[in-house]
This record gives sequence, structure tokens and C-alpha cells, in this order.
Amino acid sequence: MTYRRFKYEAPLYVLAFLIALFVRFIQLGALPLTDAEAAPALQALRISHGEDPALSPHPLYILSTSVMFLLFGGGTNFLARSIPALIGGLLVLAPLLFDDRLKPRPSLLLAFFLALDPGLVAISRQAASPIFAITFLVFTAGFINKKKYQPAAITAALALLSGPSVWFGLLSLLIAYPISRFLLVRKPTKETGDEKQEDSDLQPFDTTLPVRATPSAFIIHSSTYIPFLFTFFLAGTLFFTVPGGLGATFSSIPAFINDWRSLSDITRGMLFISLLIYQPFALLLSIVALIRGWTRGLRRIMVLSIWLFIPLLLVVFLPAREMADLAWMLIPLNALASLELARHISIYPDERREVAGVALLTLFIWVFAWLGMAGINFLPVGTPDYRLRAGMLIGSLLLLVVSLILVAAGWSIRIARIGGVWGLAVALGVLSLSGTFGSAGLRGLNAPEMWWLPGVPLQESLLRETVSQISELGRGNDHVGSVAILGLDSSALEWALRENPVQFVDTLDADSAPDFVITPFESNPVSLESAYRGQDFIWRQTPIWRYADTAAWFRWVSLREMPQSRELIILWAKSDLFLDE
Repeated sequence: MTYRRFKYEAPLYVLAFLIALFVRFIQLGALPLTDAEAAPALQALRISHGEDPALSPHPLYILSTSVMFLLFGGGTNFLARSIPALIGGLLVLAPLLFDDRLKPRPSLLLAFFLALDPGLVAISRQAASPIFAITFLVFTAGFINKKKYQPAAITAALALLSGPSVWFGLLSLLIAYPISRFLLVRKPTKETGDEKQEDSDLQPFDTTLPVRATPSAFIIHSSTYIPFLFTFFLAGTLFFTVPGGLGATFSSIPAFINDWRSLSDITRGMLFISLLIYQPFALLLSIVALIRGWTRGLRRIMVLSIWLFIPLLLVVFLPAREMADLAWMLIPLNALASLELARHISIYPDERREVAGVALLTLFIWVFAWLGMAGINFLPVGTPDYRLRAGMLIGSLLLLVVSLILVAAGWSIRIARIGGVWGLAVALGVLSLSGTFGSAGLRGLNAPEMWWLPGVPLQESLLRETVSQISELGRGNDHVGSVAILGLDSSALEWALRENPVQFVDTLDADSAPDFVITPFESNPVSLESAYRGQDFIWRQTPIWRYADTAAWFRWVSLREMPQSRELIILWAKSDLFLDE
């Protein structure tokens, strides 16, 4: 079934792709690598140096990043995150493979939603993140939908090499697919004439799947075996130079199983708060689409809702849940939002002024409400001024609802609906865009985001510069001074000092005293005080999301301020490295 294309479709996809690359690559190396990122990055760095380290279950990231390190002669924060950023940008092009399901216009809108989604941007800027599994699994489904089985085999092999997160995605597919097929065989409910007129680009969805365009047809198709195995072995071993990549691939299965045994600091409430704060516009549109789809029996929306709720429920009940796991449900969430937004794009010439007026009114009331919420943070809780501001906030939201109802009664429901959507699109779109740049780390380390990995090294650059300066002062070279890490388990610390000889030790050897020793702040070895000079640094810091009260959450939403726990370490330098010795 073919659909009418529209003008400038290809340039708009290019624009969405360029926007996606911009928000994913801008200041990509500004934030220091966390322990979770540094461990696989160090393995990639060792491979680029010709070593054969044991690999963690992220072979595709490690092997591809090792090529980047080899090409550019070393490892940097930017290079360590460059491959995930590129893969995350490619996800924007995936809607092209589903334009026969979503129709051209919603597919293009979905591309822009994916380009600017705060969660997807955040994980695209993290080393060894689930963005590999998400992108390649989505492309696999898209190629199967287009009956392009050989490209699907290639992306399926890359998905299996992407780490433990791929098993979360496959588990979601195994649960959601039979439920979706059950919905597809039901008799569709026809749309009304008014809805057809409003949804000129959204005619009733043809959900009849060809026999060949199914996962089972892809599996049994003979042309898929060779490209799958070829890609799996070549990419999984870096052209047979790193055989351990295959072992790391299969170790992702027990790593995923262990996620069901450990506990997480991410609460269930934090998951829903993140959706409300980071994806407010997409969430609102999706809720409207879900209500419309289930009340009218629109099978396309009903099927997408299954693909939305299954990964959401899995994240909720997963004991070791992480914010990155929530990214699996962001794809159908944004797809539902794009379907609903496409219904409100077409505006007749004779109603543009009325729609613009309603949109400006909606935007004005929303800005007033936002300023009122921001002002609450500067007032003591429980005071009359605090209660007055809270009442004004609730009243402004009620005023918005009443205003739209009056517009619907005085003009038309269509003008109230389209104008309200456009006003909220600007207001909530700005809020989502703010979350996008915040999750990208462009506000700095003092403005924490929920999508960041825990344990961000705060003074990593200061520690590295201190070691370099003292090493040059005492040894004549920035990177000659040897470093011993005592009583600390931090891959990020080893990554920060990767240009120096670094070793982890349990005790100090009196015969071979290193130039630098790094210990926890609580530890105070007596043997170091006589021959070393110490300076404390703030190392890992993590926002205390779990213990934040309502006032702290309001302050974070409006000002991005949240109390954080900090871990201190001490850098000990040998006294003979200083000039006065």
C-alpha cells in the first residue's frame, strides 16, 4: 500500500539527522567518564595498544571504539563516546523503514521526536550504553517490515553484539509480539467521517501483514544466514584479531540475568517523574492518542500501546532497573505522539488567526504557571506566601482548562484543540528541549540530571592536571610519574590517569615507593605522612534522588538543584618531587 509523499520530505529527514548529530556531539567530551563508562573504554584502549584484555559484555562498543583510538593515536573522552553518539544519530532515520505503517507525515515527525528526545540523547552520549541494542534492533524490525532480509540479518548480528540490553529488548518483543498479533486479527472499528476529514494523512491503518514480513519468515529465510554469520564473526572478533569478543557476546546473557538479582537505587516513582519532566509533550500527546485509539478501536494505536507498556512494566519490575532501560519504551511513546501531533498540523486559512490567538493564550498561561512554580522554591514551606503561590499555580492550570472549554463553546472544538496543542507544543517543547540540553551535560556538573550515570567524577580534570604538573616539576615529564591506587576500586580514576603508569595495590611496597598514591579520604596511612604530601579532592558525586522530599523535587524541576553525596579521596605526592625538597 503506497501513500502520497510530500514536498521537501528528504531534506527534512536530513535536517532531523543533522540536529540529532549536533545535540549528540556538542561538547561530547566535557563530562568525565564514570566507572561504568571507563571500564569498557579502558579495554578498548588496551586493544588499540596491542594487548589482549578480558572484555566486558559490550563487544561491539569495545571493538569499534578501539579502532577509533587506534586511528587517532590515543583515547579521549570524546573518542570514547563518539561511536554511541553516531549510532544514536542513525536512529533518527529508522522511521523511514516504517512509513508504510505510520504514514509519511507522522514518520517525519517521529524522526524529529527521536532527534531531540532527552533520554535518547543522554544514552547516545554515554559509552557502552543501550543505544547500540536499541538502534540495531529497531533497524532489524524496520528491514523485516520492508522485506529486506539481508540488511536485517546484518543489523540483527550487530544487535546481538551490543551488550546485555539487547536481551531486555528481545524479552519485550517476545511478550509484546503475540499480544499484538492477537489485536491484529480482530475486526477493525471504522473511523468516522469527521475523523477522516481531520486526518487526511491518517486514513484507517491497513494492519494486514504480508506472510513474509514477519520475524518467523526472516528467521527461516535462507538468504539471512550468510550475512548474519559473516557480520557476527567479523564484527565480534574485529576481523579475527580479538577472539575474546565472541566470549564477551555470550557473557551478556548471565549479565542480564544478574540484573534480576540485584537491587537498584532508582525507584519506580523516579521512572514516572522522569517521563513527566523530560517527555511532557510526548507524554501528553500519547495519552490523548491512547484514549482515542482504545475508545475507537484503532488497531495501530492499540498495537503501539502494547509495545509501550510491556517494556515499561519490565523496567518497573526489574530489581536492578536503570534509567537507560526506560529508553526502550521511548520509541513507541514518541511514535504515538507523532501520530497524534500529525492530526493537528493542517490549519485552514480562515481559522489561522483564531488558532494563533488560542495558542498564544495557552502559552501565556503556561509561562505564568511556570514562573509561579519557580517562585515557590524561594519561599519557606508552610508559610502563607507559599500556600498563596501554590494556589496560584493550581489556579493557572485550571484557568487554562476553562479557557479552552470556553473557546470550544464560543468558536469550535477544532480551534480549541489545535490552538491548545500548538500552545502546549511551544511551552512543553521548550521544557523538553531544556531537558535535552541538560541531559547532554551542557549545564555543567552542578546541574544534575536523572539520565546521567551515577558517580560522576567531579574534580577529575583538576586531579589529572595536578598529577601532570607535579610529575613535570619533579621528573621532567608530565606522564612519567607512577601512580598507585590504594583501597579504591574506580575505573574512572584509572581512565583519568591513563597516560601515567597506574597500578591498583592492596598494600604499599616499601622497596618501590611510587611517585603518587591515591587513597580514600577516610584512610590515613601513617607510612605516607613522612615521605608524602597530601591533598584532598572531591571524586564521585551522586544526587540523592531517593531521599529527596517534595520541596527538593520542585527545586530540581525549576532550578536543577539537588543535594548530592560526595566521595573524597587524597592524592599523595612524594616530597622529593617538590622544589623545596
